[in-house]
Amino acid sequence: MKEANAAKRPIPEQVKRVLEWLEAHGTKATLDGMARYAIPSNRAFGVAVKDIMTLGKELGRNHELALALWETGWYEARMLTAHVADPATITAAQMDRWCKQFDNWAYPDHLSFNLFDRTPHAWKKVEQWSRRKAEFEKRAAFALLWSLALHDKRASDAQFAAGLELIERAADDDRNFVKKAVCMALRAIGRRNASLRSAAAAVAARLAKSNQPSARWIAKEVSKDLQPSSGLTRKRVTVESSKPKRR
Repeated sequence: MKEANAAKRPIPEQVKRVLEWLEAHGTKATLDGMARYAIPSNRAFGVAVKDIMTLGKELGRNHELALALWETGWYEARMLTAHVADPATITAAQMDRWCKQFDNWAYPDHLSFNLFDRTPHAWKKVEQWSRRKAEFEKRAAFALLWSLALHDKRASDAQFAAGLELIERAADDDRNFVKKAVCMALRAIGRRNASLRSAAAAVAARLAKSNQPSARWIAKEVSKDLQPSSGLTRKRVTVESSKPKRR
């Protein structure tokens, strides 16, 4: 989609060209895969995530375009905002508006790992969104905490200790997409350093004794990762791939 002066075109024209590109790169196989993994496909082209990311790199950061792409309602256009929106420009209110419109797990995961964790509002949103009732809004809190645990090199142990309190509070939520994000956040915090691993293991030990099935499930899932002998890793992980993965 590389064109000279493409970014200088009016935003409606840029949006039109992006949607045309997405439609041309959609496949039935990807569309069918989305449906199998609980991603609504009624307003999607069926474009692989790797292709969305490639297009995002070509477009570069263009916050006005990102806002317009989100408003189209197309799945791939909204995923693309993670690579086009400017993390230094996006406001807390804009993040809240998008969060309220999340209707599948891919939005909170992809935006958290590629946009939200780079904003100055990230830590505040973890706390605020952890209190949300809607499944994918609440997932956004723990997808973001998960991402911060992996990517925020300057965050303090105290910030993650506060995150562990949110995890423990949310562990009784048995909704599939919430408990899996809570689990991944706990695992990621425990892998930051030995001190946080000990703190995360203490949380897991308490969850293991809970009368809530979801809490016990989380404790079981992370138990091996939080053993004293388990290795610590600071490797960056890729949440999305060309094929949707079950969370």
